[in-house]
Amino acid sequence: MTHLIVRPITPDDLTAVLFMVRALAAHHEDIATLTPETLARDALGDPPWMRVLVTERRGDLVGYAALCPLAQLQFGVRGMDMHHLFVAEQARGSGVGRALIDASLALCRAEGCRYMTVGTHPENTAAAAVYRAAGFEDLPPPGPRFRMKLAG
Repeated sequence: MTHLIVRPITPDDLTAVLFMVRALAAHHEDIATLTPETLARDALGDPPWMRVLVTERRGDLVGYAALCPLAQLQFGVRGMDMHHLFVAEQARGSGVGRALIDASLALCRAEGCRYMTVGTHPENTAAAAVYRAAGFEDLPPPGPRFRMKLAG
C-alpha cells in the first residue's frame, strides 16, 4: 500500500474516473452512458449529488469509490451507500480497495452518518469476503421495491 493517496475527486480527475466507470460497467455487461458533464455535475456540483473519492498511486489514479446519501428519516439517521468501488486491474490486491473503504467510512463519520451500506453481485464472493473482512455485516434481502422512470 505504498504511496497511496485517497482524496476527493477534482476536475482534473474526470477523464480517468470516467474511464474507470466505463470499465466497471463493462465488467457488469452494462453500457455506460455517463458523460464528463454529468460526472462533473454529480460529483463536483454545489452541492455534489454524490461523493467520489479517488486513489492515487505515484501520480496515477488506480481506483475510486462513489457514495450516495441515504436516510432513515423517521429516526433522524443519516447513512451512505457505496454505490461503486473500483480498483484498476494492475492495482488489485495491493490495498487500494481497503484504502477506499477506510476513507469512505471516515467520510461517512465526518458527515454524521450512522451507517454505510454496500452491495455486490451474489456470485462475487471475493468482494463479499473483502467487505466482511472490513467489518461489514450481511443484511437480509430487501422486500419488494418498485421503480418508475421519469422523463429526461
